[in-house]
Amino acid sequence: METQGEVDFEQAFRELEGLVEKLERGDLSLEQSLEAYERGLALHRACQQTLDGALRKVEILGRRDGGLEAQPFASDDQPG
Repeated sequence: METQGEVDFEQAFRELEGLVEKLERGDLSLEQSLEAYERGLALHRACQQTLDGALRKVEILGRRDGGLEAQPFASDDQPG
């Protein structure tokens, strides 16, 4: 079951991907590029806030349900 936050995240992420593709193609005017860049920054912030909230929930659930310590997720850039 999807919550409204998940739908919003997915929509924002897809829109952000579309903006990046348009900017990379270089078909936009300078004005359009600036508008797309501004919108992309706003979408990035919204997605990051959603991801940060999800991470906090995972850490809280881990501590509450098993007494586990919160550990940072390993990314592709970090060994581990």
